[in-house]
Amino acid sequence: MEMFKPFGFDKGLALVTIALLAVGFIMVFSSSGVLAEQKYNQPMHFLIQQIIGALGGLLLAIFILSIRRPFYQSPVAAYGLVGLSAILLAACFVMPTVARVNRWVILGGIRFQPSELAKISLVLYFAYYLEKKRSRLHEWKTLVLPVAIMGVFALLILKEPDFGTAFLICAIGGAMLYIGGARLLHLGFLAAGAGALFAIYLFSASYRVERITGFVSTQKDIMGRDFQPYQAKLAIGSGGLLGVSLGESTQKLDYLPYAHTDFIYAILGEEFGLLGTLTILVLFIIVLWRGLFVASRAPTVAGQLTALGLTLVLTVQALLNITVVLGLGPAKGVPLPLVSFGRSSLVCSLVSVGILLNISERRGIERHVR
Repeated sequence: MEMFKPFGFDKGLALVTIALLAVGFIMVFSSSGVLAEQKYNQPMHFLIQQIIGALGGLLLAIFILSIRRPFYQSPVAAYGLVGLSAILLAACFVMPTVARVNRWVILGGIRFQPSELAKISLVLYFAYYLEKKRSRLHEWKTLVLPVAIMGVFALLILKEPDFGTAFLICAIGGAMLYIGGARLLHLGFLAAGAGALFAIYLFSASYRVERITGFVSTQKDIMGRDFQPYQAKLAIGSGGLLGVSLGESTQKLDYLPYAHTDFIYAILGEEFGLLGTLTILVLFIIVLWRGLFVASRAPTVAGQLTALGLTLVLTVQALLNITVVLGLGPAKGVPLPLVSFGRSSLVCSLVSVGILLNISERRGIERHVR
């Protein structure tokens, strides 16, 4: 049994989310103003779009926060969102290609990236399924359905192509299977299969191979394949301890591609220095801490797994983005949650936080038998 406590949500998680949103607004405007002026004759274009996405995400989060029933434990939510995500991912391939990729569904002038929704739907489905089948997770046949769904998602996302998101989805799914109680032997076979799939996909395109070889090679081609990582590290290094001050970045002046999206952390490092980058890192550590705390206090197994999965989605994605910017991993095209420009990512990140806060409003009740 559980009790719903309105306004009893985790205040620490809510505050750190607002802080990351505020940093995101500042950095999106700073890193994209010049580009927006060149493309749209409006330096605030990307900031306005980011604010619109934030308002939509906050409204959804507030709505989710007010729901008294644990909707995330419902089969309608679990299977419905998985089905919707699969349909939208498939629909990407009949939409106009944007920048030579098929990652978006475009309807009525609104562009949405279904892979962001797929992260949430997979977590909700896995949490629901693993609770229902927890006594039979040692059997192979029990894992067939969730692994098949995860595999379909990964294949569709790889086809877009989006290697980083597909890898993230498989990593989160594997972690939830392990925590849910699946046998290590079975997970080992699944990891080997996933590794083979990603290896085949990796070596099927020369540019992906060049990213890996460029990352491991001691001889860097800073005017070719290693240009973007080099410029990112140059931005971080130029910031020093306190940065060159807000708005004074030079790397955003057409030197660092995707400065307002995948590499916004580099511009933040240039303008706010080591102090700024460490502050963002600490904020995401707090998200991890509060998310794990919410998971530990959730009154049901499904609630615990949902909170854990969504926390991992936010923090592992942040870790992947930061490692790429710092040159600790090859480029993956993964945005920094709540900070990078991108309405789909922002809305879905806020929805994830809304679900976490909803779970934190629930308390277990002991039933006393006389």
